[in-house]
Amino acid sequence: MTSSQATQQIADTAGAIRDNIQRAIVGKGDVIEFTLAALFSAGHILVEDVPGIGKTTLARSLAYSLDCEFRRIQFTPDLMPSDITGINYYNQRSGQFEFRPGPVISQVVLADEINRATPRTQSALLEAMGERQVTVDQDTVQLPAPFLVLATQNPIELEGTFPLPEAQIDRFLLRLSLGYPSEDDEEAMVERFEDANPLAELKPVASAEEVLRIQDMVRRVYISPVLRTYLVQLVRATRDHPDVELGASPRATLGLYRCAQALAAIRGQDYVTPDDIKALARPALAHRIILKSMARLRERTQESVIGDLLEQQPVPI
Repeated sequence: MTSSQATQQIADTAGAIRDNIQRAIVGKGDVIEFTLAALFSAGHILVEDVPGIGKTTLARSLAYSLDCEFRRIQFTPDLMPSDITGINYYNQRSGQFEFRPGPVISQVVLADEINRATPRTQSALLEAMGERQVTVDQDTVQLPAPFLVLATQNPIELEGTFPLPEAQIDRFLLRLSLGYPSEDDEEAMVERFEDANPLAELKPVASAEEVLRIQDMVRRVYISPVLRTYLVQLVRATRDHPDVELGASPRATLGLYRCAQALAAIRGQDYVTPDDIKALARPALAHRIILKSMARLRERTQESVIGDLLEQQPVPI
């Protein structure tokens, strides 16, 4: 299969999933495109926005579009790590200990309101997201492939929430925000949901095998050496910015590189352009940097810092 044929196959599959998701989500084409880029580059997604925007609907519609095992975990303050990973229990009938898998042992996991669980429970996802496995007592269980965590959180409400630690945040490839719909989109949404919930009618349009095959093909999308240097310099610049306490990690560099390849393929290109990298810079890097206290007092945001770097970094021609 030639590179152009592989790219066309990726674009066709992405188009089918996008059309299926947009039966339940009105508009938000860029967010859906970024979501698919994270899926095809084997990354995890954090959707952060105010209540009622459609965070859970986006996650569920993606899960329903894939012929993959789907589990939802509702994070609460009393949730225990074993409620996520599973437990070894004593089977009185067999007289032996047996492993009962938790909901994280699935292919698509929706971690709803992830910041409502305690840090101890949140840490139960670290090994799963980073190494695609969970360890319970002395046993290590490999997770099925593909494996995707879609987490949602509310950035406004602080009562009863626990901020995600840096190690957890860094394992999310992209942080996305839906935002309020336009007036036309909101009217179309009301009309679409007037008779029934389209989410209940979604059918799978892509199999797990297709997703795995695409994840492998994405790695062969061409990125020129000069553009690779531009990407690395952009990430490294976050560590030297005067307003940044902690810059993006090497994991961010690898994630942005792979996600740019996936986005280019979704857009029907068999090569990465500077626009692909620039489009992903904020959702891939902003949540990974920590601002200095004085910068926060000046009401600087992580996104504005990444915007500064995009303007300052020379774009290869």
